[in-house]
Amino acid sequence: MLAMTAPSPSPTPWYRHRWPWLLMLGPVIVVVAGFATLWLAIATDDGLVADDYYKRGLMINRTLARTDRAAALQIAANVNVDESGRARVTVSAPGRDLTASPATVRLLITHPTRAGFDRRADVVRGPDGSYTGRVGPVTPGRWLVTVETDDWRLPAVVVNGAIRDVRLGIVGSQ
Repeated sequence: MLAMTAPSPSPTPWYRHRWPWLLMLGPVIVVVAGFATLWLAIATDDGLVADDYYKRGLMINRTLARTDRAAALQIAANVNVDESGRARVTVSAPGRDLTASPATVRLLITHPTRAGFDRRADVVRGPDGSYTGRVGPVTPGRWLVTVETDDWRLPAVVVNGAIRDVRLGIVGSQ
């Protein structure tokens, strides 16, 4: 007597099951995220690391000496930048004759974290004694404003928003 048995179904290949695909999903996501991170690291510059950090460190003493000189001379400045990027800097020093003041001063408008947004202008002294020049439009945000020459430097002032009537210099008058 022959027993009748049902034919056994043929086994399905591995790719027809869901478990291998679910197990592979995790490593695939990690590989894709790794490539995305690599692309971000190459394509964007955070601007926080300087290539010449040692030279910049050596320049700190020179900058501090120029800041001390500005304090000793009691130099102050008032900075205004309009919407079109036109800058006006008025420099004052109580009890000092500013007719011998420099022909140009540097206006530095720097972003705290993004060096690509920084603005620098050599503003020129006009007939009324104030300095005018163009720095380009400044977008709203947080900025550090500094006025300097080769001999003196006013400490930076933090500005949030528009750069209007920003006073640098003498601490008692800020």
